[in-house]
Amino acid sequence: MARALASCVLLFFVLLSGCAKTPPEEALRARVAALQQSLEARDAAAMEAMLDADFIGPDGMDRRDARRMATLLLFRQQQVGVTSGPLDVRLQGDDRATVAATVALTGGSGRLLPDSAQAWRVESGWRLRGGDWYMTSIAWTPALR
Repeated sequence: MARALASCVLLFFVLLSGCAKTPPEEALRARVAALQQSLEARDAAAMEAMLDADFIGPDGMDRRDARRMATLLLFRQQQVGVTSGPLDVRLQGDDRATVAATVALTGGSGRLLPDSAQAWRVESGWRLRGGDWYMTSIAWTPALR
């Protein structure tokens, strides 16, 4: 009987741990991966959905401008590749973070080799709202000069 009770208690804690919140850094890394996947899937609407309402990019770019730019760039390329180096995630309190990485973007017609490729140093700001991370800002510079 004691063994059955111990098994039930152990099962309860295992199930309870499965319901625990995802650690903030892990959740943010998953969100960045989802953003990459949306670009590779050429889904500008999914990309825009991950941008905060207060998003600001280079030259005053807002959410709609970011979607327009992504739509134009994705329209030009039949296939898009996004390859990120290691993410430098820095949590700032409970609800803010920055993520920096070197990112290689490729595009082309879907043949074996891409028609174009460029490496960028990307820095982004993130905010946690309602349990999800949203990008608040982004800046990029060429990684190779």
